[in-house]
Amino acid sequence: MRSYLGSFAALVLSALLFAACSTDLAGDAPASPSPTAALDPDVAPVTDGDWYRPAADVTWQWQIQGEVNTSYEVAVYDVDLFDVPDAVIRTLQSRGIRVICYFSAGSGENYRPDYDLFAPADLGTPLEGYPNERWLDVRSAQVVAVMEARLDLAARRGCDGVEPDNVTAFDHATGFDITDRDQLAFNRHLANEAHRRGLAIALKNDGDQAEALVDYFDFELNEECHEYAECNLLQVFPKHGKPILNAEYADTRALAEARKSSLCAEAREQQTRTLLLPYDLDDAFRIGCD
Repeated sequence: MRSYLGSFAALVLSALLFAACSTDLAGDAPASPSPTAALDPDVAPVTDGDWYRPAADVTWQWQIQGEVNTSYEVAVYDVDLFDVPDAVIRTLQSRGIRVICYFSAGSGENYRPDYDLFAPADLGTPLEGYPNERWLDVRSAQVVAVMEARLDLAARRGCDGVEPDNVTAFDHATGFDITDRDQLAFNRHLANEAHRRGLAIALKNDGDQAEALVDYFDFELNEECHEYAECNLLQVFPKHGKPILNAEYADTRALAEARKSSLCAEAREQQTRTLLLPYDLDDAFRIGCD
């Protein structure tokens, strides 16, 4: 989804990315194919460190677009890494609210300030419904370097954690031959690097690998596990005392309200921390099962 970055944040990100990446930016045709990241799918989880670990019954709000409404009395806000103003992060944290910062780890969005750091060989097919966003080759060392720089930015901006999106390339038509082992290696690397920076990290969707990843991630952030009957795949998280933050979408507040009673009963049964939200995640409405 489209977003814009203030000039100061753009300069900070550019400095971080130039330090982290050795990509040749001259011209439109960097070396192809990109170097292989050679990540280890069997790497052990980083478990020691002082980062935020949300409780299984945590309350939360998710807003990616528009001016962030900071009025909700919840424990966690999930906001856009690039777009959220510093003042919003500080305001929330001054009230004891933790701030999780969203970015896409598995796709290149052509409106982000670091998009030109991806080699053409790293860019795959467009995501369905998002013509300005293309799958990334998560086996590429350049892609890994950009994502590590985004983690640096999250730590520098004072985020308490991160929500890396689109980490299920192995299960989509991306234009690359990415296996489930490739995805495990990438996702585990992201989690370990987040923890090394003192950041909590969410596993976004990826129910098929939840069992293999629960020791690496601090919570699950899912989209519509009730709608698609996938919440059962995620039960390993509450079994480990970790929350499932789940969003179900609705076209209007009225439709969300009509669904609340039955959905929230199911959410309690499935141990999900479920919100009914608009597709644009712009705070047009928020119906919670808190």
